[in-house]
Amino acid sequence: MPTAIAVTSADLVLPPTDPQTPTAALLQAPDAQPLEAALIDMNVMLERYGYVVAVYPASIPTAHERRLHIIRSMLETDRLALLKLDLPPLGIAVLVRQLRQLSICDFSPGVVASAARLLSHYIYAGALLNSVTKLDRVPVSLKSHAKSWMPGTHFGVLVNPAPQLIKINSGGDLGHSGGPVLPGPEFATQLLVGKGTLASEWVTGTLAPAWQVSGVQESALPADSPRWWGTAKMIEFAAYLPDISVLYQLVASVRREKCHWCGTELIGDRCGFCSSPLTPHENASRAVGVLNRGSS
Repeated sequence: MPTAIAVTSADLVLPPTDPQTPTAALLQAPDAQPLEAALIDMNVMLERYGYVVAVYPASIPTAHERRLHIIRSMLETDRLALLKLDLPPLGIAVLVRQLRQLSICDFSPGVVASAARLLSHYIYAGALLNSVTKLDRVPVSLKSHAKSWMPGTHFGVLVNPAPQLIKINSGGDLGHSGGPVLPGPEFATQLLVGKGTLASEWVTGTLAPAWQVSGVQESALPADSPRWWGTAKMIEFAAYLPDISVLYQLVASVRREKCHWCGTELIGDRCGFCSSPLTPHENASRAVGVLNRGSS
């Protein structure tokens, strides 16, 4: 039985990559569903699947996050993992799909939950913005803030795995390859692009070739993206590992441990279900998965 994956927004559920990839359940906000109904739905999921991994962005309203913790507390269950991710919306959607792919593999629920922290390091998430005046996700200099007011100035921003910001002129830089680019992954990826209201070919014409992606797909822009990035005039993108066999090998290559608190199997340095860290002795012997360009 696959581990159930749940999300707090419907636009975090991307189309499956193959017929075997399951969908994700929707955990609605308090103003959209009474608590009693939410408890019933979660109990049904736990009875059907055994374990539920709920993924939600760090930017969701406090009331929605509190609802998730109330559900877990009232059901008195240790089979519900709450994963709070500080990634942009499109990056979270990509990670959710990867967890959906892994949920039908022969990994335990604890490994699936703790794999989110590992896989997030292999997602290159960013955006092309017309302004950084309201951007608080990466350090922005006063000079960049001032240039935001200049007509035709755009900014390429990377927030994961490391923050980066570059200025892009509205001339040739935006229309063809050869302009400035952000530092990209050193392993094979595909690029998902969330088309916003910004008219530019920089992401597909300059960034994608520079990053040597094997394919480019377009997706609807998540509803929360303009708020997350501080502007509605933007194009969001995320480079990711598309091949389930590579994801499987990456997760399987990491040493598995038992959580000393709840007994759940895990990889990495923290339990996905109770958030308890490994003891120093366990953490010192942990193996780390690494990918390079050309890895299969």
